Amino acid sequence: MKATGGKTIYGASVGILMLDARFPRIPGDMGNAMTWPFPVHYKVVRDASPDRVVRKGAEGMLPAFIAAARELQADGVDGITTNCGFLAMYQDELAAAVEVPVVTSSLCQVEQVNRVLPAGKRAGILTISGSSLTDRHLRGARVPDGTPIGTTEGGREFTRAILDNEPELDVEAARADNVEAALALQAAHPDLGAIVLECTNMSPYALDIRAATGLPVFSIVTLITWFQGALVPPRFA
Repeated sequence: MKATGGKTIYGASVGILMLDARFPRIPGDMGNAMTWPFPVHYKVVRDASPDRVVRKGAEGMLPAFIAAARELQADGVDGITTNCGFLAMYQDELAAAVEVPVVTSSLCQVEQVNRVLPAGKRAGILTISGSSLTDRHLRGARVPDGTPIGTTEGGREFTRAILDNEPELDVEAARADNVEAALALQAAHPDLGAIVLECTNMSPYALDIRAATGLPVFSIVTLITWFQGALVPPRFA
């Protein structure tokens, strides 16, 4: 047996472009390495704060994200993702800038989820900031027109603590914000068949949302677990 080189880093196939943030990343959060049952490789994009990327539309940040994606590729990752659903707006640009697969956002699942739901049902999106989520973001992820959207914006804890980049998070209040927003989305759309969590920081509350709504919940964790399975298929023989 001979080992073959050519990379700097081995064993971490998924590279994650991280926002430059200080808010707590609890287990289940994409930025907490304990979330993943496989190794991942992180690259922080400096000055890409939650406020700048979400509320300010990541204005002027594309070159920094492209540079960081190329660094991840040079390090040896086999696929690249990001830790903010709003970076769906850069899906095409990032995919064109590197030579490995790129999936920028949990929103990239919406069309696929629609295909597996019963007739008359459709997926809806739960986002951290409904006022900031634009057609540009949705188009980047190929989200179908008219997809229902709910938000935690205006809640007690979650949106404020994350987007204001606060050093403390009341986890139970954040959980309540997510569950209440999901229930409101479901109540407003009787044809809702599943929920896709736009925000990567919502993943810790996916099970609570599932229990409250009875609906399947798709997140960045479900997407990147699928992605990893393609980059490193299991051996059966």
